[in-house]
Amino acid sequence: MKNNDVHPEQIEREKLYEDMGLNDQEYSKVKDVLNRLPNYTETGIFSVMWSEHCSYKTSKPLLKKFPTKAPHVLQGPGEGAGVIDIGDNQAVVFKLESHNSPSAVEPFEGAATGVGGIVRDVFSMGAKPIAALNSLRFGNLTSDRSRMLLTEVVRGIASYGNVIGVPTVGGEVQFDDSYEENPLVNAMIVGLVDHDNVQKGIAAGVGNTVIYAGGSTGRDGIHGATFSSDVVDDEAENSSAVAIGDPEVGKKLIDACLEVTHSDALVGMQDMGAAGLTSSASEMASKAGTGIEMNLNLVPQREKDMNAYELMLSESQERMLLVVKKGQEQEILDIFAKHKVNATAVGEVIEEKTFRIKQHDEVVADIPVDALTEDAPVYHMPSKEAVYYKQFQEEGNYIPEVQDYGAMLRDLLQQPTIASKEWVYEQYDSDAQSNTITRPGSDAAVVQIDGMDKAIAITTDCNSRYIYVDPEMGGKIAVAEAARNIVCSGAKPLALTDGLNYGNPTNPEVFWQMEKSIDGISEASLLLETPVISGNVSMYNQSKGESIFPTPIIGMVGLHQSLDHITPNHFQAADDIIYLIGDTYAEFGGSELQNILEKTYSGKAPTIDLQVEAKRQGQLLTAIRVGTVQSAHDIAEGGVAIALAESVFNGKGLGVNVELTGDATSALFSESQSRFLVSVKAENQERFEAVVDDAKQIGVVTKDNTFNVNINNNNVIQEDVDGLSKLWKEAIGQMLKSKV
Repeated sequence: MKNNDVHPEQIEREKLYEDMGLNDQEYSKVKDVLNRLPNYTETGIFSVMWSEHCSYKTSKPLLKKFPTKAPHVLQGPGEGAGVIDIGDNQAVVFKLESHNSPSAVEPFEGAATGVGGIVRDVFSMGAKPIAALNSLRFGNLTSDRSRMLLTEVVRGIASYGNVIGVPTVGGEVQFDDSYEENPLVNAMIVGLVDHDNVQKGIAAGVGNTVIYAGGSTGRDGIHGATFSSDVVDDEAENSSAVAIGDPEVGKKLIDACLEVTHSDALVGMQDMGAAGLTSSASEMASKAGTGIEMNLNLVPQREKDMNAYELMLSESQERMLLVVKKGQEQEILDIFAKHKVNATAVGEVIEEKTFRIKQHDEVVADIPVDALTEDAPVYHMPSKEAVYYKQFQEEGNYIPEVQDYGAMLRDLLQQPTIASKEWVYEQYDSDAQSNTITRPGSDAAVVQIDGMDKAIAITTDCNSRYIYVDPEMGGKIAVAEAARNIVCSGAKPLALTDGLNYGNPTNPEVFWQMEKSIDGISEASLLLETPVISGNVSMYNQSKGESIFPTPIIGMVGLHQSLDHITPNHFQAADDIIYLIGDTYAEFGGSELQNILEKTYSGKAPTIDLQVEAKRQGQLLTAIRVGTVQSAHDIAEGGVAIALAESVFNGKGLGVNVELTGDATSALFSESQSRFLVSVKAENQERFEAVVDDAKQIGVVTKDNTFNVNINNNNVIQEDVDGLSKLWKEAIGQMLKSKV
């Protein structure tokens, strides 16, 4: 099909713009912007740039609530990734991004290209990628589809991440029925850069040259942005919207672009991600207050006879767009040639603020750049409190009944959300670059800054069950739990990136979930001093009329001022004293125990007092820094019993002897917030207690490999640690092995 095969009048008459994702109102606005009818290519360009995926047109009003500034924030939202200062003229660059819809349709390629895309966002800022994490959600592993999706997504992440040389150091996986048709695949990359090497995606300097670098453009991924901005009903129909990645090219592109960033010829650089050439070129021009003119005949093409619509909307992978100073093009082209990466000049920066595309000596698109970016539609969607939420509040606290505490502990350890994720992360290369100190399976990953006495801690976290039960409270908890993970590792939380995954925003109750959870995230981010510096929004995660649980993933980075502060999350030695920090209440709404007993979630979510949270985090971090803490572990899903068990699953032959008080079910399995499990050498007991004022001694680490728990002087659990560990470690592998 040639560009002129579909006449503008036909687009309007047959409403072909609707198939591309524009509604009547938006199409009318396009006509007003252009003062004429758009042609087929222009209609496609507007449709992708005004899609939810690119413009955030329904979420933008809510995103403004986030606190984004702090003295250590060098770059907040608005660029490829956020940047925070870590001292010594160094900064970390990080972002989390989703690839949900592609992974639902083509799980292997969708997950692989998700990793590739977020890597490019980080190195486009001039940063060397030093760590990767992921946050995954699937349906329960009792279904063939969920087992297939888990297997293929993990294989896809490994296939790309292991080749490009970026260690996958952590992440999380959770399972619930709401993700059966709509898995969530969120990937996070962290990079390192010197302050003076931070790059931005701008097309500045009239007359400067636009250079295309990387893989050639094919027909894969066309309209991927709009495909990710709508409800997917027929996966087969959308398989062509999933791009195909090539990690070998990706590795070369990383090395070449990082070398290019050291050249004074470089003006700006951006990944060709969602909407491909269209988004990168128009966004770079709009940010610089310039325009861009490109000749599509110069764009490397993988397939014959590609028209302007296909070239502009393709989301072929491993492609970057650069702006370089006029007259210095060859310097940049030579660097790419050295790394065996194709690069060629395809256009120039122009003074007129327009996005002008030519092909075969014909202007095929001429659009004001700001119309595609700054002036994209913004919708203030109706919000309505969810009916189920009101019912849950009226129900009050859910109080479970447990008869056999040992049996329940064994059941909980085998729940996929709690069970060891070793089957997943053993497929990842966690040691690439040789700076990984704490690997997957801990509260937070720890990566040393090469050659220095400092490290960064990184985590991803979100309990979507709490957010479903109570969106605002759940939003607070998501940030607080991520920060607790960072603190347990011995680092100070610095900032966060978010991956906001929700259902259809045109549903007022879904939009309310998003609104309230963002309120909670914002409040916690402000109080815990972890500003939101980057992120991603993924809407329309629903199928057959059912939305996923609202799932705002929190990716957080913290700083270890010294390697001496790095703290394990396992008990270290017999006779160490075990402390519980924080108070326990009967809080089971959205808990793993409720999931086992009721197969659903209801009632009230656990509550959180952010002032108390901040105080406990601060005291524990101080105790760690003065050398009084042997291990620290956040208490999360499954409560104290699970935290105790996980703390002895380290192959050292250790056990626990613990005495708790109060109601046994609550003491063992409640998911009350702001709690930590800490071990301390006896010689450091007084110093520790002087710093942490609400720590309660609950027992000791033993050397007899026995898991022994007493409540109110009655023995309620006595299990063999090795037996419990075997159940926990093998659960996911056994579920997959039995059916797949």
